[in-house]
Amino acid sequence: VQLQASGGGLVQAGDSLRLSCAPSGRTFSNNGVGWFRQAPGKEREFVAAIRWSGGYTYYADSVKGRFTISRAGAKNTVYLQMNSLKPEDTAVYYCAEHRGILSTIRVDTSYDYWGQGTLVTVSS
Repeated sequence: VQLQASGGGLVQAGDSLRLSCAPSGRTFSNNGVGWFRQAPGKEREFVAAIRWSGGYTYYADSVKGRFTISRAGAKNTVYLQMNSLKPEDTAVYYCAEHRGILSTIRVDTSYDYWGQGTLVTVSS
């Protein structure tokens, strides 16, 4: 069952958005959840991830200090709080479940159950 990502929209540079990711009809399984994004004409890139064991979080350098990934207490929803948005953050954001070992946390092929994505557009 795919994950459902929501919360995208059109904002101005400097604004904030919070994205949500939840599985339909079940709780998250596997090892954690990650967010990736894909801008027009570019490859999909890692944004952030959270591991259930220990609650450790991981970020791309481009979003560190601006984005925060977190989970709801029952593991039913994962959030991506995005602050100080920049035009270069414009992309379709996807969430997926991480099934691999820790060293693959930034590798999209180690993820399953990709959702349909939610579009974030940041105007300058």
